[in-house]
Amino acid sequence: MAAKIEASQILKRYRSLQEVLLDKDLAGLGDIYVNFVHSLALSKKLQRPTGAKVNNRILAEAVKKSGLRKMLPRRIDRHAQGNAAEALIVYAWLQEIMSFEDCLKILGGDDDPTDAFTQLLQEIWKRLGGTHE
Repeated sequence: MAAKIEASQILKRYRSLQEVLLDKDLAGLGDIYVNFVHSLALSKKLQRPTGAKVNNRILAEAVKKSGLRKMLPRRIDRHAQGNAAEALIVYAWLQEIMSFEDCLKILGGDDDPTDAFTQLLQEIWKRLGGTHE
């Protein structure tokens, strides 16, 4: 029998989306989640098992392209921007805003990983009620 994890069991209460984006503990969990879903999407494309690590450069660029960069402090490095993407993606999954299958579908739908992660971040932002300028 599988035990279901409730988001409330592991997530703290966030006052803003910026708090989610800057949560280093959430980013740590998000790192594993993002690499796993990315590896599965890549495995499906290549039709063989593949383990892959997503580069922070890709995630940081996706944060910029998605419009979420403006929600982060001005002086923040690429690593922290990548962490923000990882934190948001796993937060959306834990809150059942974005299913694992939805992530897999979006990440598997584009050959360019930066564009795929940009689409994923934009979809999460949209589902959270955000708007793009």
